[in-house]
Amino acid sequence: LPLSLVLGTGTVLLLYILCNFIYLAVLPLHGDPQGTTIVARGIQYASQDRVATAVMEQAFSGYGSRIMALAILISTFGCANGMLLAGARVYYAMSQDGLFFKSVGKLSHKTNTPTVSLWVQCLWTCLLCLSGSYGQLLDYVIFAALVFYILTIAGIFILRRKQPEAPRPYKAIGYPVLPAIYIVMATWVSYVLLRYKPQYTWPGLILVLLGVPVYMVWKSRSEKSESLDGVGVTD
Repeated sequence: LPLSLVLGTGTVLLLYILCNFIYLAVLPLHGDPQGTTIVARGIQYASQDRVATAVMEQAFSGYGSRIMALAILISTFGCANGMLLAGARVYYAMSQDGLFFKSVGKLSHKTNTPTVSLWVQCLWTCLLCLSGSYGQLLDYVIFAALVFYILTIAGIFILRRKQPEAPRPYKAIGYPVLPAIYIVMATWVSYVLLRYKPQYTWPGLILVLLGVPVYMVWKSRSEKSESLDGVGVTD
């Protein structure tokens, strides 16, 4: 598993770097917003930030946008499959911990899958699809994800300090330098998103912050339920 993680992450990282080199090789970094051609507009003023589509259109005139649309479609199917399954399991785990409705934590007798949780995920996804464009939703998700990534990596420092002797099956390579660099860079990206795309990122931040009181309410209810169950068992 560790080797597969290294190879998978390394391959994705390499592909991202190569793609950016290709973008810079095909299109100039700076351009004219009034430019009439793809090259004249450059990366800076690529239509609706679709840099990859602009590069493909420049390389395959007339067919580039279709090729890129097909590639995005294939990628979206795989991503949607993983996100749907993972998201449903999050609701299921929350229910098991007493932080969500109990019905969401039930498994199907036939398929052994959290069907109720999948339906909850489906309804929430539909609401998000109706709330705005794909680009706006992407800004919501990226910012919210960065917040949780930062908190997750920060948890490494907290656990190392509070539980220095705890067994650690996974080791953070380059600790504490690399995790600290990641936190700084992710925080900077979050700040840039908040500053330059506030109309999309602030709603994402507010949604994340709303999770705090919701968590406290569910936790309080769970603790009360456990205490009542304990009293019943004692009696």
